Amino acid sequence: MDSPAPEPLKKRTIETFNTVSAGYDNRSLRFFAESAKCMAHYLDAPDIRRVLDVATGTGNLALEIARTSSDIKVTGIDFSPGMLAQARAKAERDGIGNAEFLEMDMHEITLPDSHFDAAVCAFGVFFAEDMTEQLRHMAAKVRPEGRIVISCFFEDSFQPLVEILSRRLERYGVERPSLRWMLIATEPRCRALFRDSGLKEIRVERHDIGYYLKGPAEWWNVVWNAGFRSQVSQLSSPDLERFKREHLREVESLRTPDGIWLNVKVLYATGIRPAV
Repeated sequence: MDSPAPEPLKKRTIETFNTVSAGYDNRSLRFFAESAKCMAHYLDAPDIRRVLDVATGTGNLALEIARTSSDIKVTGIDFSPGMLAQARAKAERDGIGNAEFLEMDMHEITLPDSHFDAAVCAFGVFFAEDMTEQLRHMAAKVRPEGRIVISCFFEDSFQPLVEILSRRLERYGVERPSLRWMLIATEPRCRALFRDSGLKEIRVERHDIGYYLKGPAEWWNVVWNAGFRSQVSQLSSPDLERFKREHLREVESLRTPDGIWLNVKVLYATGIRPAV
């Protein structure tokens, strides 16, 4: 593959994920674990024994797939040592021996071509500058007639919370977060990505996995322990404290008797690598 991420961007992205890795599995971000359970069902087939998990993060999906059968061997790759350390610790804690985790850039997967029965990527393909080329790169690692599965957030996920966050950040001179997942955040866009990547038997399904947060503090856990951290951390310490107070007052206005709704809808796209 000839279009890796530019080095400065890659370095910043690795630093961000290393920074948030310890808090990535906190309960406020449980949509990652819930989505992994749903996504693992797309690999429920007797001919799937070797699975590649690209941009595995803390290993939620890799470990969920590994739990389904001891006959399945899962290889998870990620370029963040911090995230991989969390994945390995969870595998050891849960006694999962059929998942391995390797430090590797998804743009330059050095594993053998046509080796895996399936390749998956949870919330990661949209980080690639050229998503079509990235999907082709993943598909090359899968045998002919092997399966490709990715997940992406649907276009209105995290709203209105992200809009409230973005407007407040702009008042502090911080650019709006770059929501690259919006580029494939509808069923037609996902289908087009898979079609342009040369895959067949394409299916895209949407699942609602949202839930209520107990209060603004749980929303701050989402902001601070995931990708939004890179935006809010641009503020000085005094500005950050003031921003947090102001932002969480706005979020408090959304509270209902059940809590604050975290709107999370996920698209699951599947396709098959053609034999020819």
